[in-house]
Formats: sequence, C-alpha cells, structure tokens
Amino acid sequence: MDAHSNEGRPPPHPRGATSGGGRRQVAWAVIASAVAGLSTYYSSLTRPPVSLKSLPASYALCAEGHRIYTVDDSKPVVDCILVDKHSVTATGTLNEVQLAWDEYQNELIRTFYGNEPTAKKPLPVYDVPEGSIVVPGLAGWTASWTYGFKMQLRLDEAKSLSDVLDLLENHVRDNPPGPDTWIEAMGWDQTRWSDTDGSFPTAADLASRPSLTSLPIALHRVDVHALWLSPRALSLTKEHLNGSFPSAIPGGEIVRDPTTGEPTGIFVDAAMNLVPIPKWSAWQMRDYAERTVKDALSVGLTSIHDAATSLEEFELFREMDDDNQLPIRVYAMADSDRLSPDDKNDIEIHDPSPAAHVRMRSVKLFTDDKPDARGIMRLPEDDLQKLVGEWWHKGWGVNIHAIGDRANKAVLDAFENVSDDKDEVAARRPRIEHAQIMRVEDLERSGELGVLTSVQPTHATSDMWYAETRLGPDRIKGAYAYQTLLKSSRNGVLPLGSDFPVEGINPLLGFYAAVARLNTEGKSPHGENGWFPSERLTRAQALKGMTLDAAYASFSEDVLGSLSPGKRADFVILDRNIMDESQPFSEILETKVKATVVDGKVAYGGI
Repeated sequence: MDAHSNEGRPPPHPRGATSGGGRRQVAWAVIASAVAGLSTYYSSLTRPPVSLKSLPASYALCAEGHRIYTVDDSKPVVDCILVDKHSVTATGTLNEVQLAWDEYQNELIRTFYGNEPTAKKPLPVYDVPEGSIVVPGLAGWTASWTYGFKMQLRLDEAKSLSDVLDLLENHVRDNPPGPDTWIEAMGWDQTRWSDTDGSFPTAADLASRPSLTSLPIALHRVDVHALWLSPRALSLTKEHLNGSFPSAIPGGEIVRDPTTGEPTGIFVDAAMNLVPIPKWSAWQMRDYAERTVKDALSVGLTSIHDAATSLEEFELFREMDDDNQLPIRVYAMADSDRLSPDDKNDIEIHDPSPAAHVRMRSVKLFTDDKPDARGIMRLPEDDLQKLVGEWWHKGWGVNIHAIGDRANKAVLDAFENVSDDKDEVAARRPRIEHAQIMRVEDLERSGELGVLTSVQPTHATSDMWYAETRLGPDRIKGAYAYQTLLKSSRNGVLPLGSDFPVEGINPLLGFYAAVARLNTEGKSPHGENGWFPSERLTRAQALKGMTLDAAYASFSEDVLGSLSPGKRADFVILDRNIMDESQPFSEILETKVKATVVDGKVAYGGI
C-alpha cells in the first residue's frame, strides 16, 4: 500500500495580499501565522511506509477519485474513510476526514490531557493502489460446515462418472480406510457428466472399480439433497433398518429400479436420514469450519448467513469466537430438521449484539427440494403452517427454504396466516431462502407482506439452459425475477448471497450473475445481452444486495452493511472497479481481492 508524508505540501494560496508597505507586512504576518498553523496541523498526519497487514488502531484509508463505494445514500462515493478502533467515524475527502480527526483529538486533549497540543496523535493515511476500489464487507449464504467438508475431496471437479471413480480410487489409495471406515464426500452432479445420459448413478457404478467394491461409500450430490450409496453402504443401511427398506418416506424418496423394485443406491431428502453415516468428530468439524472461514475471507466475505446450523455446530462457532479464532461474522439459522423435540423446547435465541461475531435468532425450515427435474414437498401445507406458527410465537425469526412455485405459495400463505397485521409480519423480517420459481402474483404478494426474498443469482445462470423448457412460457415469467422482486419489496430490499458450497464461494460470481445474467463464458439462451435482461440488477443494486440488504435481513443494518459513520469498519479492497458501468462484465470475473478487513483489522491479504 502506498504510504507517504504530507510534508512539503504547499499551503492554500493566500488571499487579500496587496501592495503597500504596511498592508504588505500585515499580510505576510498573517500568512506566516497561517503557514505555522498549517504546519502544526499537517504534522498530525502521516503516510508511513507500513503494510496494510499491520494497521494501527486509528487511520484513514483513501482511494482518491471517488473510489470508495459506501452504500450510504448520503455519500454514495467518497475519497476517504476514517477508522477508529473497530468503527468508521467519518467519510469524505481527505481534508474532511483530517478535520474530523483533528476535532476528535482536540476533544481528547481537552478532556484528558489538559489541552496540551503535543498530546495529539498523528493520523496515518493509507492509499489503496491506483485502479483499486473499496466496498463494504460482502455477505455470503452458506452451509458452512458442508463447504469445508466438500473441499477435502473435490467431486465437483469431475466432468464424468469415470472422473468420480478416479477421484475416489486416488483418495482411497492415499488414505487407506479401515474395514469399517465410511468414505464420505460431496459435489457430484450427474447432469454435467460427459459419459452418461444425465440420469442418477447407481450403487453398481461404485462397485465397478475393484478397489471400491467392498467399501461403504456415501456421496452427497452438489445440492446436498441426494445421497449416492455403494453396495456395502446399502447393505449396512438395510441392517440398520432391521432388514428392510420402508416403501414410502414422507418428504423423501428411495429411488428404486423400475423392474426389480430394489433400491438403486440413491436416497433423496428425508430418506438420507435413514443412512447410518458416522457423525463427524469434533476435530473434523473444527477443521471444516476453519477451512470455510479462511476461504471466505479470501474472497471478500466478512459475514456469512449459515443456513442450516445444528446446536453442536453453533456451540463450536461460539467456542471459536471465545478463542478469538473467528475473524468473520456468523448469522446462524437453527436447522429445524436437526432439532430433537427437547431441543425445540429448550433452544434460546442468542443475539448479544448486532455486531457480534456469532448470533442465532432465526430458525430454518424446509419445504421443497429439486434433486433432479422433480420437486418434493418436504412439508405438507398444513404442517408448514403449524410449524411456522410455533416458532413465530416463540419470538424466533422464521426463514424457509422454498424453490418451486407451489412451495413459495405455501410459504407466503403461512406468513400471511400467522398474523392479521401485515406491519407486524414485515417487522419480523421473515425470509424465503432461494425463492427461485414463483407465481407472477406471488412476486408482488411477497413485497406486500414484507417477506424478504433471499436469492442467490448464480442459481439463475446455472439453471437458465433448461429452466424455460421445464417450466414453460408462463411459469418462467415468475422465475429468477430479481428486478421484479426488488421493485415489489416494501423497503427496496433484496438480499443476495452466494450459496456455497452448492455454487462457488466467490461472491463476485453472484454479483456478475445478477448484473449480466450470463454464464462465465458470456453466453445465455437469449444471447449476449443476458437471460431475460429486464430482470438484471444494476451494479449499485447488486452491491447493496450483498451488503446493506444482507445486513437488514439479519437485523444488523444499523451497524453493518455500509461504510457510514458509526458502523463497523468491515470492508474489502478490490483490484479493479466492478462498479464502473462502462466496463465489460467480464472484468468482474477477473477481479481479485487485495484485502479483507473486519472490525478495522486485516483478516486477509495485504498490499
């Protein structure tokens, strides 16, 4: 990071000097006094040659040329921000933040140092590199433990069934398992394989390699809504179920061979709970969490909304925070599916402050999923209504996973029926997580009710190649309709997330998808202008969605989400200007994070 001194800068051009001895002498005396005052003033400012990796408690950060994007309507772009300890205390030009610092120092010396000028502390001023910009810290949407787990065996990199089997064989060779050790991994997607017809794989596929035949293998699909078992894993599951598989599973399915009726090896949604996969150990969970945090910071995430947190996982987050090993903010949603009846009675909201690094004040419910072309309602409408009411009346925020139009309608019905007072509903900020396919009339209804539609833009660009064919010309009008959802919102709020590990962890992939509606090769079914381009977001809207709107969705907009005086100093330095509308969309994909700062301290990077 550039750092230099203000010494040698000329004072402002003096005004009022005229010819004539007496007046000239008076004028020069005034100028000399002014210069002396300015020298004293500027001596309190320094641009020391230190790395951004070791920031002091107080400093100014500058990107002159209006390259700090604050997401604050009163000052959308500024040259500099003033940081004191963990908060932003002023924004504006360099001169404005210098004056704010000087006033702050004057107040300190008046109060504590007998008005002694020498007690003033200098203000370090740091300049980001030319071309770089500063934006508020970004928020991501995730199942955080699953991301760390996924990264230990990258099935998502497989382009064929053969690739998956190669990866498994290599893993087994490098990590020889014991006789009862389950091989567990995540990330396969049969629709992307070049050597199959796109249908679900089978247990027999996993037994096609001699080194894998006898092993219990359980592989989670990329969306974590289907589990692929080996013959040995199927056998152990059958034993666990006392020798037979149930014929029907509410909210789930065991895929069966149409001829023999025997399980093929694919268990969907609630059926996955039947498989006796050993629980992760404490050290595994800690390892997965630390990997998630490390990678999240490297891509500019300062907050994550963890969308499916068990009590055990939540306690580990708190333990990491107590150990000062959690340099990121976690807004956890209790996973209702993983709470026992006793847990549901005893669980309490944990929300010490909106700026806390670990919070849990919402619960996550599930309605439907789509492991392939079909959707499954995991909760019938009446059961959903009852469950929403139970959590609502306990004071919890209620966030509901809904993808298809039937599920989204059911969720809106539940929120509409939970209270006759729409203002009360809106004040509780209920959320639909994903909100991918909605009836056209429900796009507007969500806004009228004050229900937040928390969306992940990469879902649109992942699904656009087949969505219109599957949904038809009428239903597609309510799908991935981000601009419409934003305009329908009561308060102009559309939280955006990254949905990792289902999608990539980099939030700029979501930013790109939101503003371009193109795949990473610059293509879409509707051409280079984007898929349904009227639903594109502007760059300003997308940035707000990933910062201030995400903070609003987690009840923390008063302290997070924008670079405003009084808010936490969470920000990211990017190596190019993604906010410049004149730049091609492809530039967004090339952008790198130079530094991620949380609470005014560097959590990742350095210049």
